[in-house]
Amino acid sequence: MNVRDLLGLCVKNLLRRRTRSLLAIVGVVIGTCAVVLMLSVGFGLTESYKAQIESYGNLHMINMYYWGGGGSSRNAEQQKGVISDKSLAEIEKIEGVTAAVPIVSAYMTLGADEYVTDVEVKGIDPNLLEKFKYTLAEGRTLTDKDKDVILVGAWVPEWFYNRKSSNYESKRINVMREDLILTADSYYGAKDKDIPEDATKYEIYEVKACGLLDETNDDSDYCIYMNIKRVEEILKDTAKAEKQRPQPQSRVGKTYEKALIYVEDLDYVESVNTELKDRGFQTSSPIDWLQAMKETSQMIQKILGGIGGISLIVAALSITNTMVMSVYERTREIGVMKVIGANLKDIRRLFLVEAGLIGFVGGVMGVIVSLVLSVLMNTVLFDILSSALGSLGGGYGTTISVVPLWLILAAIAFATAIGVVAGYSPANRAMKLSALESLKNE
Repeated sequence: MNVRDLLGLCVKNLLRRRTRSLLAIVGVVIGTCAVVLMLSVGFGLTESYKAQIESYGNLHMINMYYWGGGGSSRNAEQQKGVISDKSLAEIEKIEGVTAAVPIVSAYMTLGADEYVTDVEVKGIDPNLLEKFKYTLAEGRTLTDKDKDVILVGAWVPEWFYNRKSSNYESKRINVMREDLILTADSYYGAKDKDIPEDATKYEIYEVKACGLLDETNDDSDYCIYMNIKRVEEILKDTAKAEKQRPQPQSRVGKTYEKALIYVEDLDYVESVNTELKDRGFQTSSPIDWLQAMKETSQMIQKILGGIGGISLIVAALSITNTMVMSVYERTREIGVMKVIGANLKDIRRLFLVEAGLIGFVGGVMGVIVSLVLSVLMNTVLFDILSSALGSLGGGYGTTISVVPLWLILAAIAFATAIGVVAGYSPANRAMKLSALESLKNE
């Protein structure tokens, strides 16, 4: 019996018992729909967690710290996790790492006339800054020739205030148009009576903003970037003003307190972060929070998928019942097929294909219903479900239900497999029926 004849006969037999076939298909539809929707809500929670974490910071970025850094320790070569030019060069060789950039930072006062704001100044190599793919809202990025030039984070212009005023309301300053100063003096701009007599006298640097960054939802929104060489000079001036003793040079070369690691492919962020920790570096990344949330989401997916799976088990029992009844009702037909020389394997294959068709049709229809319900959950029912899922940590994203393509294909394949498995025992029973007994009973 060829495939075309086999499929034609199977469809004919299913249509001949439409009500029973329809009820079995409906069972598969309900089971498939339950599994797909339950899992899609779990995937939706994962996307919601991801969107929530992305609002905390750039998932591509890993911050690295070494609190003994800054070129201060003679025994740095004996310590793990030292950030140096040598260690950063080794880090850039790790698979997935796009850039490993040292950061020299200082907390300073940025002023525009009588208005000031306290800001972190990050010294960075201008040639490496472009690797972090920051986008500009205005102006240009830093170049190697820039000295007293700053690249301003998106939110820095919003937090200027007047230290001489009793009203500390913030005011937005157009940093691209204003003449700016930078100083380590935390009393700059304050009233004379508020400045201690023994206050340290710091240098005041006239600076110019070359560009304003787009909002990135990480700490770069609240800092300014400057040529690393110039920041190191400013730190020396500050140390001199505070009469600090110069630090001895480490044998591993210049060391740093901070570094930024950029991983372009998100699939590598977790492994890179783990590798850095294994090497003794102190790191922080939004990916740490995302991983914890993913574990919670996976647990929820298993619970929801298990609930939906129960419906598919019930559907499998319904298919088994349908096929068993079909064998009993078609005893004479089976006997005739054997008498005229039908292959025993063809008889078994006939019932298996019928059961598989019930699973396949039910799976396809279940997926279609699931996609329709998924759209409704993300639109009409979004507000209601978002509030309900808020208790699970969800409801922060723009979608409740996410149905990936692989889930659609897997659901149809699984429903078909359930049908075939459910029909295996009845098919074997049909194959083993005695032809003479079948005709005699009829």
